[in-house]
Amino acid sequence: MKKRKISTRSVERLSIYRRALMHGRHEFGSSVYSHQLAQACQLTAAQVRRDLMAIGYSGNPNSGYDVKRLLSSLATFLDSQETRAVAIVGMGYLGRAIAAFLANRSDKIRLVAAFDVDLDKIGLSFSDVRCYSVRQMPEVLAEKRIDIAIVTVPADHAQHVAEQLVAAGVTGILNFAPVVLRLPPRTYVENIDMSVSLEKVAFFACASQRRKAGSP
Repeated sequence: MKKRKISTRSVERLSIYRRALMHGRHEFGSSVYSHQLAQACQLTAAQVRRDLMAIGYSGNPNSGYDVKRLLSSLATFLDSQETRAVAIVGMGYLGRAIAAFLANRSDKIRLVAAFDVDLDKIGLSFSDVRCYSVRQMPEVLAEKRIDIAIVTVPADHAQHVAEQLVAAGVTGILNFAPVVLRLPPRTYVENIDMSVSLEKVAFFACASQRRKAGSP
């Protein structure tokens, strides 16, 4: 399948569809309708159909989407043909938790290196991944052909770390540091700011409580 130009939000939803299909195989059976997939993902059936049509996959109005074929089409579109190597920079509590989460999770995205400045961590392995000194980043990234990195360092170090990663050839960064990274346009950055997300959840939870209580 030739990969088409598609929005970042659509790519995110396609990944969500795949996860829902994998987790709901017993519930869906051999086929699934757009409204069933939409309900599982808390989206609309029209949105599901648009996203799947964007990758060249269409279902049958009478029988829906064949689950196996749909999963295959999603994998063809989303996954690289080669395994992508990933590194984590910052092996504090969050970095170690992410390393444990990623262990043996995907055949296409594999964590192969970690970096830190703490001498007590350098040389150790976390979830079977060796931790190197940040000073070794250029050679390790090149040797292991790493082009994706996860940044879990404190905010005041994140920009410098990100610049080092980009200089070493990294083109995709998942940033957990609570700071906006200023990097070249060719570098894709996905920001995960847990404090902002938590504040948003707290705001809407509070608003929900006010509505239930009848407060303005």
